[in-house]
Amino acid sequence: MTGTTGTTGTLVLAGTPIGDVADAPPRLAAELEKADVVAAEDTRRLRRLTQALGVHTTGRVVSYFEGNESARTPELVEALTGGARVLLVTDAGMPSVSDPGYRLVAAAVEHDIKVTAVPGPSAVLTALALSALPVDRFTFEGFLPRKAGERLGRLRENAAERRTMVYFEAPHRLDDTLAAMAEVFGADRRAAVCRELTKTYEEVKRGPLGELAAWAAEGVRGEITVVVEGAPESGGEELDAAELVRRVQVREEAGERRKEAIAAVAADAGLPKREVFDAVVAAKNAAKNPDKAAGKAGGAAGGAKP
Repeated sequence: MTGTTGTTGTLVLAGTPIGDVADAPPRLAAELEKADVVAAEDTRRLRRLTQALGVHTTGRVVSYFEGNESARTPELVEALTGGARVLLVTDAGMPSVSDPGYRLVAAAVEHDIKVTAVPGPSAVLTALALSALPVDRFTFEGFLPRKAGERLGRLRENAAERRTMVYFEAPHRLDDTLAAMAEVFGADRRAAVCRELTKTYEEVKRGPLGELAAWAAEGVRGEITVVVEGAPESGGEELDAAELVRRVQVREEAGERRKEAIAAVAADAGLPKREVFDAVVAAKNAAKNPDKAAGKAGGAAGGAKP
């Protein structure tokens, strides 16, 4: 059971602008001025933000970023248990969403400290709304792994995801990421690349993954959010044998056993498991005996009537 006591303080998670400072929540200025401690991902950015908002922090300002998050959390919890009001801000958007904050929230809750929030801008929701892709159900996937193999593995785990997916990505890795997405999800899967949201050079590029990968190969700058359409509903969907085999392979490479992968692909496509199994076996035999498979194909073509 969690709760608060009269002696403990309050942890406030405050959203900050993702680009345009005019988007700052109205309550942010007040919280900055009355906080006993302001924990900022980058104290220099915090200084620029307070100057833009015309506010002055009277509390102690400390850094709280990925490199010192584990070490600084106990110090902030101690301040909170002593009755302090601690305000947590990151460089942009909501704390703990691909930014520092989760450890501090978990520790505060463990110590029965009140945690509240000043809602603010979110690159995830902004990109989702601008993407023109389905928004009724979505999943946030954060940053993909930097290494190519690990990135492919993560994408293969998402291959059958039917909800719209939102990713963050660094500009210098965007072309490789989009190419990997086109490989795993299919070059025709719809997506949107949202760049520099709410800033002067905001751009939303929409299209199939294959086209977006080619576009990104020329180089893209700025902060990037990628929104990808979920896997198509299987009801009535007609898939050829090659696509069935590809979907089974994706699931196997993600760690599923072949039997389970075949059953899942069959269920998604609304087909008997035997049909998917036969397609996998045929592909396996063709890979082992390519000459024989080619001969059968040629014989079939030669024996066909005009």
